[in-house]
Amino acid sequence: MSKEFSRLILGIWRIGDWNMSPAEVAGLVEGCLELGIDTFDLADIYTGYQCEGLFGKALAANPDLKSKIRLISKCGIALVTEARPQHRVKHYNTSREHIVASAENSLRQMGVDKLDLLLIHRPDPLMDADEIAEAFGALKRAGKVDRFGVSNFLPHQFELLQSRLDEPLVANQVEVSLLHTDTLFDGTLDQCQRLHVAPQAWSPLGGGRLSNEPADTPLGQVLDRLGEELKLTREQLAIAWLLRHPAGIHPVLGTGKIERVRQLVAAQSIALDRQQWFELLEAAMGREMP
Repeated sequence: MSKEFSRLILGIWRIGDWNMSPAEVAGLVEGCLELGIDTFDLADIYTGYQCEGLFGKALAANPDLKSKIRLISKCGIALVTEARPQHRVKHYNTSREHIVASAENSLRQMGVDKLDLLLIHRPDPLMDADEIAEAFGALKRAGKVDRFGVSNFLPHQFELLQSRLDEPLVANQVEVSLLHTDTLFDGTLDQCQRLHVAPQAWSPLGGGRLSNEPADTPLGQVLDRLGEELKLTREQLAIAWLLRHPAGIHPVLGTGKIERVRQLVAAQSIALDRQQWFELLEAAMGREMP
């Protein structure tokens, strides 16, 4: 996947909070392209099922962007909301019918012909791997989705789905950051590295909590000390820490501010040494390595 998608991805989850016009969102996309980010992450449920439509309006404001960007979307979560009155309870739906319908709706909402990557958003306790394989095959044959992956899957769940597919899953989007290190130890990143599957990191800055980490905590102290030594912000350090991992993590940035994107893009040129990386990990875990 690393050769097909930009190393940093812009997440569009919060587009409803950005208070930006379609033209302004299109300008953000253009700015990202100039910075080397060509990949944009969405999902059917984001912004109460409005995210893809809002992004589609931005693409309609500048149709030339459609041929320059790569689009990721997700499906499989069913929310209880006015936009989906038929839903009585929040649940997961990875049936063939739902996956195909969701992908086709994503295309309509964004006004595009194809998704570059479709992810199953969450592992479904009622997941029928054969049925998902049928849905993926139908979307692939119709030219509506190029590649497929998952999100928040543990290794055994990933392996079950992969066992039914004729082509490899190319991504697993999981939570990983200095504030969420479980994926370093539960086999997820090991599996990605073994299979050459590029993990995508959602909430790579802990939902903004790293910026507000108290300066007197172990993590706050190391972030501030290394930041002063290396002339970097906390956020740049956090992104550089993820990029240092050999699995080839793709952080999904969640900002609508181009200046902040530019600052985080600069983290790609930062090479933390092994001891700096472990200093941050130990501070994040609050204990020494065993």
